[in-house]
Amino acid sequence: MALVSEFLGQLSLNLGGESEPKYPTVVPFDGFDPEKDAARIETAIKTKGVDEQTIIDVLTKRSYAQRRDIAFAYERSAKKNMITALKGALSSSLESVILGLMKSTSQFDASEIKGSIKGLGTDEETLIEMVCSRSNEELLEIKQVYKELFKSELEKDVAGDTSGDFKKLLLALVQTKRVESGNIVDQEMIDQDARALYEAGVKKKGTDVEIWISIMSERSVPHLQKVFQRYNSYSPYNMQESIRQEVKGDLEKSFLTLVQCFENKQLYFASRLNDAMKSKGAKEKVVTRIMVSRCEVDLMKIRTEFKRHFGKSLYQTIAEHTKGDYQKVLLNLCAGDD
Repeated sequence: MALVSEFLGQLSLNLGGESEPKYPTVVPFDGFDPEKDAARIETAIKTKGVDEQTIIDVLTKRSYAQRRDIAFAYERSAKKNMITALKGALSSSLESVILGLMKSTSQFDASEIKGSIKGLGTDEETLIEMVCSRSNEELLEIKQVYKELFKSELEKDVAGDTSGDFKKLLLALVQTKRVESGNIVDQEMIDQDARALYEAGVKKKGTDVEIWISIMSERSVPHLQKVFQRYNSYSPYNMQESIRQEVKGDLEKSFLTLVQCFENKQLYFASRLNDAMKSKGAKEKVVTRIMVSRCEVDLMKIRTEFKRHFGKSLYQTIAEHTKGDYQKVLLNLCAGDD
């Protein structure tokens, strides 16, 4: 694949909406020299046995824009594609992380969604995480990049791989109808939505899922946070408990992911990381996906939530549950202990 197509979506997309604040662990490197870094990568790849440590140190301590510049410099000097060279030099979990870092955040997210729905069967866990945890702005970028990379509409592919109310919810989110947050707090509307959620679920036999989908896919996050607080004055259960009582399966997981992200997105990711590293070893696919996709977004805040809620730092947890080069690359992305 030509280098230019490897980096589709590399430009900052201005698609409207409000940007969420960033809390990255990976930031632009001061004194950046793409030619020097490209030479270091080439030497590391050519070294007998491959110098993985140099590759890790260079690529985890540069922003995506800088990694892209290194790749262009590499192609000019080495006359070959750096991503292809890295694929040939690396393997297993380290390869997954490094190749993930060679994509922009929206490219990586789009690729993860595509991977979750292609072939036989659907990886619902990945699909739910990617669609339900992303902001309007992130989903707009993902949709644009998805179309560039895969020559297909995200909405069409999601529709073709899911069914029922689960499909309706994901499509409502992918259609990005959510109102952007404003400074005006409409107390009457907050009360109406809280009562509607209660009357569509806990209050009646069965659940009017379409009302839940409409409110949770169209209202702003600050509005929904207040709706869930007001909901407690109507229902004997909070919103998460109500979801567990009213719906099951992938729909339950999707609604829970949405509510958890509305209430505290970084705690949601911290909990996902904690669950993925509870057993001996780690669920590497989950850990890789979160560390790569959030390192230039909000991983610093995820670190803070992890320590606050689980009593141990993310850095220490990674050190305990991973090993080798995979451990080294994750610790570099974590960028410090708490």
